[in-house]
Amino acid sequence: MADQSSLDLFQGEQKYIKGVPLHIIFQNDANAYTVMRVKINETNEPIDEKEIIVIGYFPIIHLHEVYQFTGSIKIHPKYGKQYEVYQYRKLLPHSKAGMIQYLSGDLFPGIGEKTAERIIETLGENAISKILEDPKCLENVPKLSEEKAQLLYETLVQHQGLEKIMVALSDYGFGPQLSMKIYQTYGDMTLDIIQNNPYQLVNDVEGIGFHRADELGKVLGISGNHPDRIRAACLYWLNQKALDEGHVFMPYEETLCEVQQLITTSEEPVDEMDIIREIDSLEEEGKLILEENEVYLPSLYFAEKGIVTSIKKLMEQTDFHDEFSESEFLSALGDLEERLNIQYSITQREAIRQAIHSPVMLLTGGPGTGKTTVIKGIVEVYAELHGVSLNPKDYKDDPFPVLLVAPTGRAAKRMSESTGLPAVTIHRLLGWKGGGSGYEHDEENPIEGKLLIIDEMSMVDIWLANQLFKSLPEKIQVIIVGDEDQLPSVGPGQVLKDLLSSEVIPTIELQNIYRQSEGSSIIDLAHTIKEGEIPEDLQSAKDDRRFFDCRQNQIIDVICQVCENARKKGYATKDIQVLAPIYRGSAGIEAINESLQNLFNPPSDQKRSLTFGDRVYRVGDKVLQLVNNPEEHVFNGDIGEIVAVIFAKETADHEDMVVVSFEGTEVTYLKRDLNQITLAYCCSIHKSQGSEFPIVVLPIVKGYHRMLRRNLIYTAITRSKSFLIMCGDKKAFNEAVQRSDVDLRHSKLSEKLRERINPESNEAINDII
Repeated sequence: MADQSSLDLFQGEQKYIKGVPLHIIFQNDANAYTVMRVKINETNEPIDEKEIIVIGYFPIIHLHEVYQFTGSIKIHPKYGKQYEVYQYRKLLPHSKAGMIQYLSGDLFPGIGEKTAERIIETLGENAISKILEDPKCLENVPKLSEEKAQLLYETLVQHQGLEKIMVALSDYGFGPQLSMKIYQTYGDMTLDIIQNNPYQLVNDVEGIGFHRADELGKVLGISGNHPDRIRAACLYWLNQKALDEGHVFMPYEETLCEVQQLITTSEEPVDEMDIIREIDSLEEEGKLILEENEVYLPSLYFAEKGIVTSIKKLMEQTDFHDEFSESEFLSALGDLEERLNIQYSITQREAIRQAIHSPVMLLTGGPGTGKTTVIKGIVEVYAELHGVSLNPKDYKDDPFPVLLVAPTGRAAKRMSESTGLPAVTIHRLLGWKGGGSGYEHDEENPIEGKLLIIDEMSMVDIWLANQLFKSLPEKIQVIIVGDEDQLPSVGPGQVLKDLLSSEVIPTIELQNIYRQSEGSSIIDLAHTIKEGEIPEDLQSAKDDRRFFDCRQNQIIDVICQVCENARKKGYATKDIQVLAPIYRGSAGIEAINESLQNLFNPPSDQKRSLTFGDRVYRVGDKVLQLVNNPEEHVFNGDIGEIVAVIFAKETADHEDMVVVSFEGTEVTYLKRDLNQITLAYCCSIHKSQGSEFPIVVLPIVKGYHRMLRRNLIYTAITRSKSFLIMCGDKKAFNEAVQRSDVDLRHSKLSEKLRERINPESNEAINDII
């Protein structure tokens, strides 16, 4: 049973309801969130009703048993009065009749009324306490089998233990939702783990960082140079550097210095030698990897190493060299040019030639340089020379030989539209299963195909790149396409940049700007910015771009006016995309979205809507998918439209739902899953990578200072297909273009590629030095 100190939490001035659950309206199996109707027996809340809807996180609840709930009254805008529970406990009956009824209830299968009577008669009215203290006392109960006695004891332990855990977690300051996460992670071991090493929560439970665990550690007497504290700080700091700044490793000395600052207080300084000791210990256990002067998390170390191994394996393929004569190549290319009524430039021809003859090749270039045209040429010439069909219908049982992939669904769609061939996301190609289930394809179960073209490689982080490369079959040609001047991947690493700088892979850079010759000043602007220059005509009106000078407090009004004008000219909402670098603030994505939602999709009696947190979703809203959902074939960065809002009373699950159409693929979200989407009238520049929009509106203000840099502006501008509208502060724009060194990431991929694949050039460099 819960100890007295825990039970005291329910006494005093705390508000409570004692009552009996009558009906469970809804329960989420994943996190135990429950909505139920409760008959009120006793309360000190100002409630006149005899029943109330109770909401909270209840891993186990039994109907028709008596509970005490501690919480507060909430008025839901749709469902009315509800009682939100922070703590709860089951109240055991005190009378002999009540105890018999309790033990013979559904909670204890196999214990009938007569058996319950014998238990109480033998052990007395404090029978439950006696059983929990010593289960052998049940041996004295006549006609009670050993099996039933064991089941009775285990059930009591389970229920009383859970109550004790949930109350204790509340004592430690964890809210009900986080408490449920912790309990679901550790089960009956929860309190043992927390009390022995609260820092384990940092690695195991999402939503708990080092500082929260450190506060708990101090409560439990763990502070200063305690080994668990130092170890957790090291792993936490390295994880943050990887996830927040994209570093694959961190220098050893910097790690020591920063971890020391993280955990040292004026009252309890931590010596550097203590940190060195724990880093060595973590290395011995395989939780860190030290290489020369670098400190790696294992997953990043092996991903970097794995990419090197995979690239080396690709490069060592010999079957592709001189497989086709020059005359055969020129004949196939000539036929293609005639068929498409185009003429490839010398560099584009060389790119196609190199791709056909190389096991792996890099194709780079900025916007408007013809990467898409070259990709189509590679595919068509490859098919001609190999005598393969590019009609997927011809491959009923056999795999399609040409694989086209991109990091996002929108980038894959663009690739498919430009080539006329199927293209998928990298996650889908690899058979990502979602959650922590991993991928269907790896080195043991490789993908099938003969030619792989990877577009938008700058977006691919080191983990995904490693998974892709190690999943390739023995004989396959790989073309890696990207623009290194775009933003790096959201995840750690700078794979494309490192592959290029290694200079071990055949590379063709497309430099001639073809769209510029067609009158695109947007492309001209992008390439000027790429060189760190600011065009003199930035604020001059062009046929396809404008710059409206305005202050930060005017920015949303200007954005709305620009969007309204575009709509009046016949552009659909999906064609107009506002891009910004930060979420919060007066000029942030959230504030812009709120205003644009009211402009593009204002509330009306004819439109259903649903409130989730501080956000309202309406039928017709443009929304962005925030996480990969392979089961529904939608991925992070996909943009869709809300096509239906279904209220709880209309569903079998008794929960509100939203249906979103992603270009024909309809996905249903329960209300609790709406954190997977957000409004997309304005989205982050990072989320826009791999996409193109007819009209891009780009605010640039001083409030974005922390994020302003050249590759961010370059990436945003290159998302625009037809029109670019910039608005804000020219000085902020100038500042961004001049900042080019913000994204330098610690990575050894380039260096390791040179060492493994081209050792001669590395020795020559060393000789020069």
